[in-house]
Amino acid sequence: MICSTLRRVGHVHIYLVRKASGVSKGHHQQTVGSRPAASEFAAQGASGNVLELLGKSYPQDNYSNLSRKVLSRVGRNLHNQQHHPLWLIKERVKEHFYQQYVGRFGTPLFSVYDDLSPVVTTWQNFDSLLIPADHPSRKKGDNYYVNGTHMLRAHTSAHQWDLLHAGLDAFLVVGDVYRRDQIDSQHYPVFHQLEGVRLFSKHELFTGIKDGESLQLFEQSSRSACKQETHTMEATKLVEFDLKQTLARLVTHLFGDGLDIRWVDCYFPFTHPSFEMEINFHGEWLEVLGCGVMEQQLVNSAGAQDQIGWAFGLGLERLAMILYDIPDIRLFWSEDERFLKQFRVSDINQKVKFQPLSKYPAVINDISFWLPSENYTENDFYDLVRTIGGDLVEKVELIDKFEHPKVLIQA
Repeated sequence: MICSTLRRVGHVHIYLVRKASGVSKGHHQQTVGSRPAASEFAAQGASGNVLELLGKSYPQDNYSNLSRKVLSRVGRNLHNQQHHPLWLIKERVKEHFYQQYVGRFGTPLFSVYDDLSPVVTTWQNFDSLLIPADHPSRKKGDNYYVNGTHMLRAHTSAHQWDLLHAGLDAFLVVGDVYRRDQIDSQHYPVFHQLEGVRLFSKHELFTGIKDGESLQLFEQSSRSACKQETHTMEATKLVEFDLKQTLARLVTHLFGDGLDIRWVDCYFPFTHPSFEMEINFHGEWLEVLGCGVMEQQLVNSAGAQDQIGWAFGLGLERLAMILYDIPDIRLFWSEDERFLKQFRVSDINQKVKFQPLSKYPAVINDISFWLPSENYTENDFYDLVRTIGGDLVEKVELIDKFEHPKVLIQA
């Protein structure tokens, strides 16, 4: 057996000490000394149970691991609540794309989807994006599974294939995404992403390029760090250039002129080459998004085999925390009027600086407990803490771990 000691930091210490919350007066607080029923910890139904979610029924099995805390967040759609900080970011990105990219008939080139159901199949979330069956991102400990075939999406990329298959070649997807994660000011089991995708035909990509009519999108060669095996170098470099220019213009629109930007090579299963953008904001380099040239195998399987494209994804909370100086991700779920009224602005581009709600310091408590010998992950404990303590718990960190030597007693 292993004994683990974790430190829990919060503005209200449930069961022992009660203090004013630094997050929101509107948060529900447990009665001191009371203990929630076990059924409130999680919606982990045994085989044969059925979960009703967003108007649909899903049979439960041994993969089901949705906590009550997370279920209470499904359908909230903070990105669609007018004057919410996440809505402001979404609207600013939409406005930029609508103004900068116009189609042949004067209509916006990019269509926007911000109300797609967060319940997707595991095929949509993983297989359609070429994520291998043994990839660690599929782990039950890192995701919220409705059952063995359905889950709460872990990224808005889960909708890429369907929208490409429907014939779209330029779109933005905005929505809530779900991942089991640690507890601190930067992580929450529900957050919001904005996804962008654009495809190019040969004519669209090479128009305006000298001798462009002689250039090709595809070839059969070898894969390298710079390109995929089916893409020509010319096509890859033009798509990469368009992607980086598009995103540089977007962050300049959000953060202002004179922004220092750098690109870092990285890896995603569904793009190659892939990059992360970092910006220098107030003297610190911050990663704000990931992007890359779409894997042609994905594009081909969706029926767009005569096109090549790029994709990017950014976190709305990440941008809002930087732009509005919001220090804790839990604040986005606050219903406290003192928080919400700060973002009721007449112009979505108006500068806002968050003003703290509480002057009280955090309360710190150490908890020690025995760990089961198998089938335990730290994310299980974090889910339990969030279910009991809600958003009153600010941070949980492991401070010590002790394994007692076994003592065998002979009869």
